[in-house]
Amino acid sequence: MPPMGSRYGQTNCFVGTTLDYGLFSANDEEIYVCSYRAARNMAFQDIIKSRDNPVKLAELKGSQIIGTKIKAPFSVNPEVYVLPMEGVLASKGTGVVTSVPSDSPDDYATLMDLRKKAEFYKINPEWAALDPVPVLSTPTYGEMTAPVLVKQMKIQSQKDTLRLAEAKELAYKEGFYKGTMSIGEFKGMPVEEAKPRVRQKMIEAGLAFAYAEPDRFVKSRSGDECVVALMDQWYLDYGEEKWKAQAEKLLERMNTYSSETKHAFEAVLNWLNKWACARTYGLGSKLPWDPQFLVESLSDSTIYMSYYTISNLLHSDMNGSEPGPLGVTPDQMTDEVWDYVLAS
Repeated sequence: MPPMGSRYGQTNCFVGTTLDYGLFSANDEEIYVCSYRAARNMAFQDIIKSRDNPVKLAELKGSQIIGTKIKAPFSVNPEVYVLPMEGVLASKGTGVVTSVPSDSPDDYATLMDLRKKAEFYKINPEWAALDPVPVLSTPTYGEMTAPVLVKQMKIQSQKDTLRLAEAKELAYKEGFYKGTMSIGEFKGMPVEEAKPRVRQKMIEAGLAFAYAEPDRFVKSRSGDECVVALMDQWYLDYGEEKWKAQAEKLLERMNTYSSETKHAFEAVLNWLNKWACARTYGLGSKLPWDPQFLVESLSDSTIYMSYYTISNLLHSDMNGSEPGPLGVTPDQMTDEVWDYVLAS
């Protein structure tokens, strides 16, 4: 699926013809068409009703919705058609794929296949008639990243999965890190900055919602497939503006030896926002201000690393019973002292 900032260039929507989709009751007014896996994740995130058991009103194959005309929020094409795609997975996202052929090599290759073999794919040629729309511009590929890469790499069809995977990687890196928007409210803005703004605009307009899922199949000890659930939770706010600005400033001074490594660091700094740091069971330290929670082990380790930088000054033995060379007692280490030592 193309990045959120590419929504302006949607020309159609893809589904897998053999995949099973459900019509799930989201609320009293809306029904969502998606895979059961996606609906189950949505239910545990309170996006649709019945938290642990999404209500499926009907079931259908992807082939049954091919040719359906749907609305395309934020696209220059207000309405687009649902078309078949061979590589759609029920285990990835909703199983319904937004198509932006100017930016996505997979989408472009599939669209060209459908145009060449409309009869084979059992579609009306008019359904695939919308041309790719320039959405972003990059130094290397211009405004039509996907068509350029497909031509350069001699990709013949959507079946050329290995070269398409390589092209997808090139397109994403070039577009996200070096691209600028060519259309829409954020025209001229770097894609990296525009993407979260487009996402927020769609959410505010009621045209999208935040959704999360495991990035791969995760099986619990009980044998169940794991989901992402919305729970009461405490977070470490690594995305706090001042922290992030300090980290980015330090990154600029680092010698990462390659632009790829630097981009990887930048991606983590943009991704690492609010990190869940607590859990309700298991081994660990109780959260001082909310003892019903335990500090999650990985976050505990992060806190320890900060503490270790000055622990030799605070106590002289391993368990902290003997004062260190500064003669400081635990009750003297107030929040204000910690803020001065670690944050100033």
